[in-house]
Order: sequence, then structure tokens, then C-alpha cells
Amino acid sequence: MGIVNVTPDSFSDGGRHLRADAALEHARHLLAEGADMLDIGGESSRPGAQPVSAREELERIMPVIEGLCGEAVPLSVDTSKPEVMRAALGAGASMVNDINALQQPEALAAVAVSGAAVCLMHKQGTPQTMQVQPYYHDVVGEVKEFLRARIAAAEAAGIARERIVIDPGFGFGKTLAHNLAMLRDLGALTELNLPVLAGLSRKSMLGKITGQEVEQRLPASVAAALLAVQRGARIVRVHDVRATVDALKVWNAVDNENAVSRGWISTG
Repeated sequence: MGIVNVTPDSFSDGGRHLRADAALEHARHLLAEGADMLDIGGESSRPGAQPVSAREELERIMPVIEGLCGEAVPLSVDTSKPEVMRAALGAGASMVNDINALQQPEALAAVAVSGAAVCLMHKQGTPQTMQVQPYYHDVVGEVKEFLRARIAAAEAAGIARERIVIDPGFGFGKTLAHNLAMLRDLGALTELNLPVLAGLSRKSMLGKITGQEVEQRLPASVAAALLAVQRGARIVRVHDVRATVDALKVWNAVDNENAVSRGWISTG
């Protein structure tokens, strides 16, 4: 999953693709590098980010979604707002990637009636507060139970199980120790029998481990993506598509029989 941030303040590339033409150019570049799908977002969710209105979010993302509808690639909209979901899905997006796991009023209904896929993510707190002393008794168990509850809510609202993806929310209300524990035991989420999405690309946890600034985290991001796939992730959400694709190709070539038999990587 290639990341297209149409924002002025995302932690890694905020402002670079705020104009629709720049975002479209970046999206097509990611496709050329081998992205299987694109995740388009108009509101930053980095720690400390301030919310934007639905109108502003739509003004940012709709030209990009409309401009990409002719591409043979699934488009995901990264939003928590039901009105943005409805507009984006109506314009051709086929997936909602919601860091709030469809907890806003009307969000479940917006996805249920659409037939679209959805990614339900765990976070503790809000982007404004989530990194202020996050605490868990058992981060893996608590994340798993939260996702189990949101899956049940989605199914009860009429969202078929085969439309659901889950995401543990690396960096969303989690310390470095929490993130490492979650990555180490990511396989526990596969017990929910749904595809797992992992978003680790360029995140601050990698900076804390390596001491590198955000633009120098490519090797760490690729390593994290490989570790996630090895532990059961079916989708990796990344900024650096070509490097990640190449790393996965090498891993797949070495461990092809095992990877395909477990359904981690397709041979297509």
C-alpha cells in the first residue's frame, strides 16, 4: 500500500503533495514502483496534529481520487469522517482506512451500505494526546480484544467479514516498548482470521532505534516491513514502495513455498 498524503503537516512528507497535481504525480510514481494499492489521506494523524474540517479534507483528496479512477488499482481513503467516506467511495475509492475503527456516529453505516472494504485500526487516545504516557497491562492482548470488538460491531452493522482488514496501529498511543512487543507478537492478530495491515514506514519508533531522522529511515522501514510480513501481515503501508517491493521479492524468492502456502505473498 503506497502512501499519498495530501496534507501540509504529515510527519514524513507533509506539504510535498498538497497540490492535486503533485499528489497525482506522486501516486503514479508509486504505482510505477510496484504499489498494489494507494492510501489517500487529507488529514494528518501524526502525534500532535490538529484536526481539519470535512470540507477541507474533501477539497484536498477528491481531485486526487477522481484523477486516479482510471488507474487499475484499488484506492483507499484514509479518513475517520463519515461524510468524507461517503464522498470518496462515491468517487471510486474501494476501501476506507479508519484510524478510529468506525467509531464515529454513522461511520459503520457509511461503510456498510457501500460494499467497500475497511481497515479497522487500534489507537489509544487522539492524535493530540495519544503519545502522552500511553499505558497498557498487556498491549498485545488489549489491542487484540479491541479489534475483536470492532470486528463484531462491523459485522453487526452489516459489513461482511471478508471486507475487513485489521491494523494494530503502530505509533498510535504506544511507546517504543509497546510497538516492539506488538511487532514481536504480530502473529497473535492473525488468530482473528482477518488480513493484517502493518504501517511502520519511517515512524518515530524506527528513529528511536536507529537514531536516524525521518528522511534517513529507509533501511529501518524496509527491515520493519519484512519483519511484519514474516509475522503474518498481508498488507504493508509504506512511503518507499520500490525498496520494499524489491526486499519482498528477494524474501519471496528464498522462502517462496512457505510464503505462498501461508498466503502472505501472492505469486502474481
